[in-house]
Amino acid sequence: MDRRHRKQAKARSSRSTEEVSSIEWEFIKMSEQEEDLIYRMHKLVGDRWALIAGRIPGRKAEEIERFWIMRHGEVFAGRCN
Repeated sequence: MDRRHRKQAKARSSRSTEEVSSIEWEFIKMSEQEEDLIYRMHKLVGDRWALIAGRIPGRKAEEIERFWIMRHGEVFAGRCN
């Protein structure tokens, strides 16, 4: 009986992980102004995403970081415009 509970918990957790993963790596669209500001701020302060996000209304640090990784990461190089 204990085994069944573990298997059920494992199945539930793996399903939720898959859902999070697909959403987590969905490409984030930014306006040209937001992109420009992100590039300029990154040049000034580096990868301090919270500081950069504080300058862009409505954006979270996690979104800014994901955007940056997807634009500049080797894995995502072929997927960008």
